[in-house]
Amino acid sequence: MLTVLSPARRLLRRCLVLGVAIALWLSLTTPAQAASVDPFIRRYFDAAEPVALPANAAGETQLFSAEDFAAGKEFFSSTCINCHVGGATLPNPTESLALDVLKGATPSRDNIQAIVAFMRQPMTYDGQEVSFWCREVPATWLSDAEAETVAAFVLRAAEKAPGWGTSEF
Repeated sequence: MLTVLSPARRLLRRCLVLGVAIALWLSLTTPAQAASVDPFIRRYFDAAEPVALPANAAGETQLFSAEDFAAGKEFFSSTCINCHVGGATLPNPTESLALDVLKGATPSRDNIQAIVAFMRQPMTYDGQEVSFWCREVPATWLSDAEAETVAAFVLRAAEKAPGWGTSEF
């Protein structure tokens, strides 16, 4: 037997289906996820959607989420911040983590692979010698994927965070 619904009942049914769909969507996204992302990342990194950053010198890109940036910031804050407060470099203030300074290094350190390579074997700004100012980060301490989140944090901060790598705050 076929039941024909009145227009009012059809509208009510559609509203209920739509309401359930919206409630389900809201339960799967934002409040809990947004709360888990560091406030600094939320405010300055413009990372509501994954962000493409330069992966290598060949111009390929790699996507990073707000959660990736937050994970990179966590490691940076626990390990690197002693010398790189706000992207400055305390032992050598002329070699900050500002984007133009990263680009000017030899080899250039303005992409994910280059920063990870530097973390694995720190070199002087001109690329001529091993640098003892920065701590070497071996793969046994930080996996390549984890090192990439640190590099992504540094690059995105250099792009977006006001005062990053400068003496002006």
